Amino acid sequence: MPQNEYIEESIRRHGRRLDHDERKRKKEARKVHKDAAFAQKVHGLKAKLYNKKRHNEKIQMKKTLKMHDEKNAKQKTDDAVPEGAVPAYLLDREGQQRAKVLSNMLKQKRKEKAGKWNVPLPKVRGIAEDEMFRVVKTGKSKTKSWKRMVTKPTFVGDGFTRKPPKYERFIRPMALRYKKANVTHPELKATFQLPIIGVKKNPQSPMYTQLGVLTKGTIIEVNVAELGLVTTGGKVLWGKYAQITNNPENDGCINALLLV
Repeated sequence: MPQNEYIEESIRRHGRRLDHDERKRKKEARKVHKDAAFAQKVHGLKAKLYNKKRHNEKIQMKKTLKMHDEKNAKQKTDDAVPEGAVPAYLLDREGQQRAKVLSNMLKQKRKEKAGKWNVPLPKVRGIAEDEMFRVVKTGKSKTKSWKRMVTKPTFVGDGFTRKPPKYERFIRPMALRYKKANVTHPELKATFQLPIIGVKKNPQSPMYTQLGVLTKGTIIEVNVAELGLVTTGGKVLWGKYAQITNNPENDGCINALLLV
């Protein structure tokens, strides 16, 4: 196990304190006052850097709030044209009504910012480290055991270059590398073989995400250009997320469900 993950390992095994949520809420409530006190006390270059950081945070917050607000938009209506004679200066106008709308793109952005997706598999079985990695002995008398070989399917990008074998800690075998996935569209009820762009999140561990390990429940990004999906603005969608629904190491292929 990497040295810096012992806290996460302890949480997985024993859970958190009973009052963890309450303590977290109180700490967040105190943080505002602590930040204000620090802003009043700090001076010099540190103050400049801190104020710049706060300025950027406020801009981002305002953008988020603005994005969440519903905007007023005019929509044309066919039945709103008045009957009878219309004055000359109103002839070029069409019937319009003001309606509060929130476009699909804003909804999509909001969903992505929140990081919440209705995934088909919300819970998956945990995988132990000795199941994920095999220890590779190295050295003249095979006494060193710092190398690990990944025993699960992985994804590596097109521009990937291996490190020299002497310095490579995690070995990803060529036979277990995948480039395509069988992705099913839930609304079209059709399956397409699409190229994988990257691994967005592996629920087992951030390290597995970084290594590109493909296990059941992993969120991957696939190239959907050939499906011809478009946004509300008319732009062609290039990449979309999908969740792996099978065990690739058992089936020899990747089956995934598109998140729409």
